Amino acid sequence: MEATVLDSWVLAEFETPDILVDATRQMREKGFQGMDTYSPYPLHGGSEALGLPPSKVPFIALCGGLTGMTTALAMQTWMNTLDYPLNIGGRPLLSLPAWVPITFELSVLFAAFGIFFGLLGLSRLPQPYHPVFESDAFRTASTHGYWLSVPHPTGQDAAAVIDQLKALGATQVTVVTGEKE
Repeated sequence: MEATVLDSWVLAEFETPDILVDATRQMREKGFQGMDTYSPYPLHGGSEALGLPPSKVPFIALCGGLTGMTTALAMQTWMNTLDYPLNIGGRPLLSLPAWVPITFELSVLFAAFGIFFGLLGLSRLPQPYHPVFESDAFRTASTHGYWLSVPHPTGQDAAAVIDQLKALGATQVTVVTGEKE
């Protein structure tokens, strides 16, 4: 039988997005890691305040596009020159200009698939459940609320984190505890 570990988060709501971003930046400077912000729309400066690394999406798109291009050229080379060569009108069997449309289309298709599935993986989606979703007040995060979640180790007093968040302008602070097996 596995032991159940309790994780805890301190949730704080802020009035404006600017206050949230400033509070996030200050909490990160105090050494808090693993924080997350929730708002109805993307926040300008939110990624920098959380200290997130640069996005990996452009690299994923490049890899997908190059894979699509390589696949298209290999597929057409195999089909037109080795598997079923047809000499129609004296054209060469290896005709790269005729293959440009298919190569472009497969490059775009593979890049789009790479971005879609890459974002799902990078975002750890789908995540149908997280303990912070249980808070009734947290429902405002999808309409008009600006929230910051700060994880803290279980067994430590959350009062210090709550006091720091209130000093930074939090209007409402709650502690959420969840189980992780």
